[in-house]
Amino acid sequence: MIELLKGFPDNVTAFAMHEHVTKADYDEVLIPDFEDRLRRHKKLRIYVEIASDLEGFDPGAIWADQKLGWRHFFDWERCALVTDVAWAKHAAKFSEFFGFLWPGEYRVFPEGEASKAHDWIAEN
Repeated sequence: MIELLKGFPDNVTAFAMHEHVTKADYDEVLIPDFEDRLRRHKKLRIYVEIASDLEGFDPGAIWADQKLGWRHFFDWERCALVTDVAWAKHAAKFSEFFGFLWPGEYRVFPEGEASKAHDWIAEN
């Protein structure tokens, strides 16, 4: 499931991924929030928590994520990923290595530094 998180500036779409993520989570939660915020801001910031209870993604969720990413490739300026999940940290290291391909800043934070990630994503 995807849970929207509160306490962030309006230009930040903030969410946590738990248990099993489905295409419906993207269609009903994440995409509407992202696109609503994008109507009010030229570029967004993204705060993502991958929780330790995340079990996996439906193939439809992976496809929805890819479509959202390509459709809005230049519509974000900063992304904070907060996780202690091993596979997610490894994938993030890959993304950091190829960071020159992304249009925005991308940083990974351990769960213990979630407040630091929140401050970084919200700073002017």
